[in-house]
Amino acid sequence: MSAKPIQDVLVLGAGSAGLLAALSLKRKLPMLNVRIVRSPDIGVIGVGEGTTPNFPQHLFDYLGLNRKAFHTLAEPTWKLGIRFLWGVRGRFDYSFDQQLDHTAPDLRMPNGYYCDDEFRCTSLPSALMWHGKAFAKQENGCPDIEGWHAFHIENEKLVSVLEQVARECGVEIIDGRVTGAERLPEGPIAAVTLEDGQRLAADFFIDCSGFRSELLGKVLEEPYQSFSDALFCDRAVVGGWDRGPDEPILPYTTAEQMDAGWAWQIEHEHHVNRGYVYSSSFISDEQAAEEFRRKNPKAPASPRIVKFRSGCYRRQWAENVVAIGNAGGFVEPLEATALMIVCGNLQSLVEMLNRSRLMPTPGLRDLFNELTGRGWTDIRDFLALHYKLNAAPQTPFWDHCRAETKLGNLTALLDFYEENGPNGFCRYRLSGMQNDFGLEGHLVMLVGNKHPYRARYTPPPDDLARWEARRQHFSAQAQAGLDVKDTLAFIRHPGWQWHGDA
Repeated sequence: MSAKPIQDVLVLGAGSAGLLAALSLKRKLPMLNVRIVRSPDIGVIGVGEGTTPNFPQHLFDYLGLNRKAFHTLAEPTWKLGIRFLWGVRGRFDYSFDQQLDHTAPDLRMPNGYYCDDEFRCTSLPSALMWHGKAFAKQENGCPDIEGWHAFHIENEKLVSVLEQVARECGVEIIDGRVTGAERLPEGPIAAVTLEDGQRLAADFFIDCSGFRSELLGKVLEEPYQSFSDALFCDRAVVGGWDRGPDEPILPYTTAEQMDAGWAWQIEHEHHVNRGYVYSSSFISDEQAAEEFRRKNPKAPASPRIVKFRSGCYRRQWAENVVAIGNAGGFVEPLEATALMIVCGNLQSLVEMLNRSRLMPTPGLRDLFNELTGRGWTDIRDFLALHYKLNAAPQTPFWDHCRAETKLGNLTALLDFYEENGPNGFCRYRLSGMQNDFGLEGHLVMLVGNKHPYRARYTPPPDDLARWEARRQHFSAQAQAGLDVKDTLAFIRHPGWQWHGDA
């Protein structure tokens, strides 16, 4: 594909995706000249403030950012998982560990078979979530901050920190409004042009221009694949409020079913971020805003309406352009997918550029597109499962979801589960999973929603007693743990040291 090694990379957009792209390329491939062009027209949609565990792993383990500096400047709080106010149980927790895809040595069956009636405190992280705690205590009283956590993080603070680190690494940031692009006769892009007349040439372009998709969508006219047959929501009401002094900082994101969609709640230290994702085919903007305000009295009187489409471009890499973030695709933030996809795609891209010695071949480009395309469809199907299984709300929207949601590649998994239950062999009915959810996430949705299966298991008394003893052990550990405010006090102490910091 490249006759000579890539030397100059231009990133369009300086949001979280653009800065992560520039930082990842410069940190891992320091021989590259990496620039960002930042346009005032490209804003932030404000729904990417919850992450999955791969995000802190990307920052600290992959890129080697200093934990102490990051926590001081970005001020994230910790997210152990998602609390679903959802389905016939009314409430269940999805923690970022192996609650269900696990068989304890002293138990006869995998964990999921013991959760028909009671699904809580099945692991230490899920017990911490249940009791509103962030981490267990070490023997010295300090928080035991494990790697299975994610972040709640305010976007402006995240962008500010990433920009600072990117500049320190040698990334140049140029302010200007992109007005066009020049293409070579054989197809690749040679340069972008700015409103002030500047011409920014490069060998390789990373399109992080958000929904505008300036290069992949507009210039290269890559075909777009809609997910509207599986994901029916297309708008969000966004609003939040300042946290009261006695209001606890919850260690999880909340996802709550609404009349025509669902609402998120993200827990920052001084602010609560709240929003309602809905389908405009079943509720008007005015009705959605009224329902949002009625169920959230602290919300602003005039919440913001954001329109979006769920789907992705058929290829994320075309010619010498790779789209990262919303420029390549978007799905509603039901599982904090945005930054997860960004980090995963960047690691694949960096490794392909590295192994090709900055001369990527058509085969590598095709493989990247195959992997990223499969990743998008896997996420589409996983999110669709949330809607298909929710048997509780009796509204036109939810009736439609149960009847019409297409599950794509998950049909075989659902058939196998309905016959066999939460068996670890379910993993062989998944398509490969180019994301972080794996079998565990799917089992949480199936067991959490009490989806019926035929091969029931009634634990004998000794087996059930061992299961209950495990749950009580986790519960006791969690109750003795530290909440978010306690943990923040520890890490802000001058004597606190992070493992792994230089």
